[in-house]
Amino acid sequence: MNAPLMLEPQRFAVKGDGVELAAYRWGNAAGPTLLLVHGYPDNHEVWLPLIRELAADCQIIAYDVRGAGASDIPRKTGNYRLEKLANDLEAVIKAVSPDRPVHLVAHDWGSIQSWEAVTEPRIQPLLASYTTISGPCLDHVGHWMRARLKEKRPRAFGQVIGQLVSSWYIGFFHTPLVPELLWRAGLARAWPTLLRRLEGVRESRPNPTQASDGHHGVKLYRANFITSLFRPRQRPTEVPVQLIVPTRDRFVRPQLFQDLDRWVPRLWRREVAAGHWQLMADPSRLAGWIREFVDHLEGGDASRALQLAKVRPGSGSFAGKLVLVTGAGGGIGRATLLEFAERGASVLAADIDLAAAERSAELARALGAEAWARRLDVSDSAQMETFAAWVRDAFGSPDLVVNNAGIGMAGAMLDTRPEDWERLLRVNLWSVIDGCRLFARQMLEAGKGGHIVNVASAAAFVPSRNYAAYATSKAAVLMLSECLRAELAGKGIGVTAICPGLVNTGIIQATRFNGLDGEAEARRKAKVQRLYQRRNLTAETVATRIADAVERNKPVQAVGSEAHLSVAQWRFAPWLSRLLARLNLSA
Repeated sequence: MNAPLMLEPQRFAVKGDGVELAAYRWGNAAGPTLLLVHGYPDNHEVWLPLIRELAADCQIIAYDVRGAGASDIPRKTGNYRLEKLANDLEAVIKAVSPDRPVHLVAHDWGSIQSWEAVTEPRIQPLLASYTTISGPCLDHVGHWMRARLKEKRPRAFGQVIGQLVSSWYIGFFHTPLVPELLWRAGLARAWPTLLRRLEGVRESRPNPTQASDGHHGVKLYRANFITSLFRPRQRPTEVPVQLIVPTRDRFVRPQLFQDLDRWVPRLWRREVAAGHWQLMADPSRLAGWIREFVDHLEGGDASRALQLAKVRPGSGSFAGKLVLVTGAGGGIGRATLLEFAERGASVLAADIDLAAAERSAELARALGAEAWARRLDVSDSAQMETFAAWVRDAFGSPDLVVNNAGIGMAGAMLDTRPEDWERLLRVNLWSVIDGCRLFARQMLEAGKGGHIVNVASAAAFVPSRNYAAYATSKAAVLMLSECLRAELAGKGIGVTAICPGLVNTGIIQATRFNGLDGEAEARRKAKVQRLYQRRNLTAETVATRIADAVERNKPVQAVGSEAHLSVAQWRFAPWLSRLLARLNLSA
C-alpha cells in the first residue's frame, strides 16, 4: 500500500538549543526526507511553491528558524550564533528522521547556517546530501578573501572590492536600531513590491510575520559575520553538495564559490540565469535538479546533466560546465578545447575530420575531463540543425559555444569566383550565424545562461586588396557578435568576438590563393607560412585569451601585438589603414 500523501502541513514543535521551533511536514511519508531551511527575511512559507512541486515524491520538512515565523525569538544577539543554529538543525533532523539521513536544501541565510551543520563532523552522518542556493559558508568566504588579497593582483583585489560593494547591506545591518526601525516603519509592507521590481519575482506571498522576521533576523548578521570572515576556520565536509548558483544574484556573486571544491570533494555545480529569490517563486527547474540529485544519491543512475555538473577536485573556474568547440580537430580549436578541459569543463569537439576531433577529445580526457567528439560540416545548415538537436537531447544545452571553424582565402576581389565566395562565407560566416542562433536559443530555453565566442580575426579591422573575401567574412563575424551581445544583454548570455593576429597554425596550407596558378600558389603559401612561423603566436596563447575573455565577459578580445595595433589604427587613424590597404603584398 502506498503511503498517504499529505497536502496540508502537519505542524509540530521541536526543542532546539534553548528555543522551541515551529516545524511543518508535507508530502509522501514513504519517500526520501527533504529538510528545507529558509533565509532572511523569510520564514518557512517561502518554500511553499517548491513544496507543491515535490510533495508527491518526498516527505518534506520545513521549520521557522529561531527569530522567524512561529518559532521562539531570542532577545540576545549571541543566541543567533552559527553553532546554535546548527544545533537547532540537528534537533529537527533527530526529531523527524532519527534513523535515516535527510536531504538538506537551504537558501540565503538558511544556506549559511546549514553550512555550519554540513561541516560539523558529528552532524554529517545525519545528512544524505546538501543542496545550497545563494548562501556560502562564511569560513570559506574568509579563506577566499584572504587568498585573493595574497595574490596582490588588480583583478583579485577587484573581486574582493566588488563583493564588498554587493554586500553593502551587511554593513547597514550592523548599524544600531536603524534596520529595526526601517522594518517597523513600512519596509515589511513594501517587501513584496520590492521583490517584484528588483528581483523579477512575479508572485510574492504576503508574510504576516514579515516585520518581526526582518526586525529580529538582523541579529544573524551581527552575531556571525565579523568573527567568521576575519578568523575563518578550516571547514571541510564529506557530505555530497549540490551548489546552485544564480548568476544574476545581486548580493552573492558567483565568484564566492570558486574554491569550493577545496572543501567539498563530492561537489555538483549548476548555474541558472536568475536573481536571488527567483528560483523560490518559480521553482520548477529547482525541483527538477533536487529530484535528480536525490534520486541519484538514493541509488538511481545519474542523468547526463547531473554527470556534467560533477566537479572534479582541483578543477578550475569552468567546473561543471559543458564547452562546445567547432573546428576542434586542430589549431586554435584544439588548443581552446584543451584549455577549457584544464579549467575543469567537460568538452565536446566538433570537426569535419572525425578522427582529428576524436584525437582532441582523447587529449582532453588525458587531462581528466569528460570529452566527446562528433563529425560536423559547419557549412551545412541542415547538419548544424541536426547537431544542435542532438546536443540538446544528449546534454540539455551547452554552457559555452566557441564558433571557431574557419578557412582562409587570399586574392583580389575581382579574382574571387562566386563559388569561392559562397564556400568561404558558408564556413566563416554562415556557420557562426547557425551556431549563434541555434545554441543561444537553447541557452535561453534552459534558463541557465551561458556564453558564445565567435572567432573573428585582426583582419576584421584591416582592409586589404589581398584578402577581400576573408576580411569581409571576419568583419561580419565581429559585427554579428556585437549585435547579438546587445540582443542578449540582461538575459545571462555573454557574447565575445576573438580577433587574433598571425597565429602559427596549419590554416595557411588550407588557404586558397585566388588568381594564382598551382606553382605560384605553392610559393605564396610557403612565404606566408614562414612569416607566421617567425611571428610564432601560438594557438595555445589564443586559447588562454579566449578563456580569460569569457571569465571577464569581454565583448572583443584582440590577441597579438599586430592585432592590438590593427584595432588602434582603425579606430584612431583609419586613413592610414586605407592607405596601407592599397599595398600589394602578393607581389
